[in-house]
Amino acid sequence: MSEKNEKRSFFSEMLYNNPVFGLYLGICSTLAISTSLNNALGMGVSVIFVLVLSNILVSMIARITPDEIHIPVYIVIIATLVTLVGMLLQAYTPSLYSTLGAYVDLIVVNCIILGRAEAFACKNGVAASAKDGLMMGLSYTFSLMAISLIRQILGTGILSLSNPFTNTELFALRLIPTGFEIPIFKSQTGAFLTFAVLAALVAAYKKSNDDKAAKAEKEAKAAKAAAAKAAAAKAKEANA
Repeated sequence: MSEKNEKRSFFSEMLYNNPVFGLYLGICSTLAISTSLNNALGMGVSVIFVLVLSNILVSMIARITPDEIHIPVYIVIIATLVTLVGMLLQAYTPSLYSTLGAYVDLIVVNCIILGRAEAFACKNGVAASAKDGLMMGLSYTFSLMAISLIRQILGTGILSLSNPFTNTELFALRLIPTGFEIPIFKSQTGAFLTFAVLAALVAAYKKSNDDKAAKAEKEAKAAKAAAAKAAAAKAKEANA
């Protein structure tokens, strides 16, 4: 992690390294299941579980895995964890498993999982890899819930959340009167529109921050140069 990244807040770090809005990974499953907060929370927890454990396992075996077969080995690890998640969901939360459907199995080919294993976990220690998996998983869940929140409210007019693992309703609140909902947000078109707007906002936020950082760096260099010039002039006067 660079010095610049260490100075960012937790929220900024999640936006800068966001796998959906920043790196544009895992978009297929994100758009498909982001119809409700329940789906987003269930998928988010599943991805966090797989990301953290796969990063840990990859980090542990990276040094003894031949380069020629490391990708297949990582995929086997990820597939095993995804199978375990699918079995647990099917056994304890059949309604959530039925809703998520094939997208649980598609976690295996989610670019975020294999990407972090290849780009980070195989090159770093267990603790750092676990932290990276947790951060990326939280960022992915944050993205899912942001899209789902907008689509659910605009598409149904209701803000509601149930425990995805027990199906117990936690709260339900109608924010848009009946008849004034925007049904398009329940469709794939609404998913793309929501994603595009949020991605544009994240890109604008990153550009604004980068511009401010570049301006501050430029001003710091100018001040340093001015100080050096003043010191040189003072030294010249002293020698004269």
